[in-house]
Amino acid sequence: KIAYIFNPKLSALDLLLSICDEFKIPLPNKDTPPSIKQVIDKINLYLLKQHAQGKQCVLIIDEAQNLDIDVLEQIRLLTNLETNSKKLLQIILIGQPELRTLFCKPEMEQLAQRITARYHIGPLSCKELENYLNHRIFIAGGTHRPLFSKSAIKELYKVTRGIPRLINTVADRALLAAYVGMQHEVAKKDI
Repeated sequence: KIAYIFNPKLSALDLLLSICDEFKIPLPNKDTPPSIKQVIDKINLYLLKQHAQGKQCVLIIDEAQNLDIDVLEQIRLLTNLETNSKKLLQIILIGQPELRTLFCKPEMEQLAQRITARYHIGPLSCKELENYLNHRIFIAGGTHRPLFSKSAIKELYKVTRGIPRLINTVADRALLAAYVGMQHEVAKKDI
C-alpha cells in the first residue's frame, strides 16, 4: 500500500490527514477537526491491520526539502509505529540537495539517525544521459529508434551539465520544438 504526498508544504496535522486520504483511512466526524493523537491512532490501527494481512505500507514524500521542522519531527514520530519485530511504515523522502543540508541541522539529528539508506543522484555522464533519455522514451511508449540525434545529446549534456532535473526540462521542450517543426528527431538546434 502506497501513500504519495507531492505537496509537503503542510502543517503536521495536514500531513497526517493527507496520509489518511492517501491510504483511504476513514476519520471520525468531518465537522470537528481531529487532534494529531486521534489521527495517529487511526493510522496506527490501519497499519496494524495491513501488517496482520501481510501487507507493507509505504509513505513517499516528494519535494521533502520543503518540509518544516515540526513536520519532519512528526515524520520521525511515525517511525515509532512498529510491532515487536517490524516497522509498520516505510518512509521514503525524495528531495533536492537542500534536503541533505536540512538533515545536518542539530534538531534533525534524531531523524537523520533513523535513515537507513540514502541515495544521491549526481550529474550523469554523456553516455548515461543518452541511456536515461532512451529509457524515459521507452517507458513513455516510444519506439526503439533514437528520438535525439547524437549532436543533440552532446548539446543537451553541455547545457544541462548532466543534471537530471535540467535534462528533463530541456529534453521536454526540445521534443516539443521538434514536434512543432514536424521533425522525426530532435536536432542540436532544438536543444
